[in-house]
Amino acid sequence: MTRRCAITGKGPVTGNNVSKANNRTRRRFLPTLHKGSIMSEALGKAVRLRLSARAIRTIEHNGGLDAYLLKTADSKLSPEVRRIKTQIKKAQAAAS
Repeated sequence: MTRRCAITGKGPVTGNNVSKANNRTRRRFLPTLHKGSIMSEALGKAVRLRLSARAIRTIEHNGGLDAYLLKTADSKLSPEVRRIKTQIKKAQAAAS
């Protein structure tokens, strides 16, 4: 499993450890990923995703998973999340 956020696509980046003597060694900065369940109102169930801390805050800021996914372009989402988005659209169409 890759260290990549399902929503934002954040992944590891590289940089340097710099000592007091200014010696530089390569290192990786890993994103803060959490496995969690986010409730979808349209589907009526929790969706398990591996999300970064920033993605969790963004989803909450936009009013939940359904509102965030419907507002976000498909090109910015992973294939797994695109499938969830289409399920949400179908559920909302069936409800109305």
